[in-house]
Amino acid sequence: MIAALIGESLRRKGLKLAIAESCTGGLLSSLITDVPGSSDYFKGAIVAYDDSVKISQLGVRKATLASFGAVSRRTAAEMAKGARSRLKADISAAVTGIAGPGGGTPKKPVGLVFIAVSKGSRTTVKRFLFKGGRKSVKKSSAQAALKMLADAAGIKTDGGLK
Repeated sequence: MIAALIGESLRRKGLKLAIAESCTGGLLSSLITDVPGSSDYFKGAIVAYDDSVKISQLGVRKATLASFGAVSRRTAAEMAKGARSRLKADISAAVTGIAGPGGGTPKKPVGLVFIAVSKGSRTTVKRFLFKGGRKSVKKSSAQAALKMLADAAGIKTDGGLK
């Protein structure tokens, strides 16, 4: 399981992990804490579903939300940086998107997800467009975030790990 490999790497390197979630609603954190001993490296998570929580708990700027929206590359980056800073972690991931079935627009369709990973002075953000229903989008988003965390932790994945 990819979450266990991430945990082993973080434990070995003495690194702490934080998560910020929106559209996944805690699913990513659940996958991480399914691993026995995850308390050794997992600091915690902020499920910031509402914009007011993104602002107050993660430090996302109101101007970012006004200009780019909650589902954007910039918001994902600010969420990841905010989680890492506020939870005093070494590495963090953030997920924001539109799980559906409603809420999509032509410019931001259902299944659009931005995932950010922040480590050191670098924050990487990737854009995804997942297909399927709400649960499928949430699961695909959490799996993609784990893959990005694995990459940031230096773990080689074949894309098929879960």
